[in-house]
Amino acid sequence: MSSHEQPQPFAPAKRSLGQNFLVDPNVSRKIVEALDLAPGDNVLEIGPGRGALTEHILARTPGRYVALEKDEALASELERRNPLAEVVRGDAMRFDWASLASGERWKIVGNLPYNIASPLIWDIVSRSEFSQAVFMVQLEAGQRVAAGPGGKTYGALSAFVQNFATVEFLFKVPPQVFRPQPKVTSAVLRFFLRTPRPTGEEVSRLAATLRLCFQQRRKQLGTILKSKGIPDYVGVLRALDIDQMQRPETLAPERFLSMAKLLPIDFLA
Repeated sequence: MSSHEQPQPFAPAKRSLGQNFLVDPNVSRKIVEALDLAPGDNVLEIGPGRGALTEHILARTPGRYVALEKDEALASELERRNPLAEVVRGDAMRFDWASLASGERWKIVGNLPYNIASPLIWDIVSRSEFSQAVFMVQLEAGQRVAAGPGGKTYGALSAFVQNFATVEFLFKVPPQVFRPQPKVTSAVLRFFLRTPRPTGEEVSRLAATLRLCFQQRRKQLGTILKSKGIPDYVGVLRALDIDQMQRPETLAPERFLSMAKLLPIDFLA
């Protein structure tokens, strides 16, 4: 865009897409700073919207900047305003996250729509290769993702994500810094992939084990496994040094993975 051209005004936010646009430059700067971008790093932004993070990202001279945007009008305007951006039109829930190659040093960032944040994070950490990710989500979702064992917010989402990545709760974001203002507070989280982490059949086994256990989170593990008809569940728990009387919410994330590897797959469906 030449210096004489005036950017077109943005269309109003679409409630159907869960759009709440970040308008505070200080919060935008903090989010991008949390990515620890080095020159040459590749960045994929989910839902750049009106480009609140874009200028901060491009100022750090990334190798590539890919913007994944579902809204056609916003995608077109982003291309006009930022020629260096590679705009991909599409739904983040349908994006091929496995296409991000680990050798290319990808970093992922995004203000995630509240209605898809949890399943999207689940998908990204289990399928993609990234060196670092920073996501803004609804506060309650952020607390669930980052929760440790023993609390009411710790559940299947917490245990699944934390088997793939370490999660850092960075800071809260008030509704006043968005237009339109959401009715809830947001939170910014940072993720680093673990090495090693579940692969192949381990991923589906882990998901099934967590579903089985947390559907009855207040019951004891021995009772849960017995009710499913799992043979020698006592031996499985004993081999892992897990007390039958423990409840799912008391187990650390990696303990569920160990259990998933030993439980008969036929009983996890």
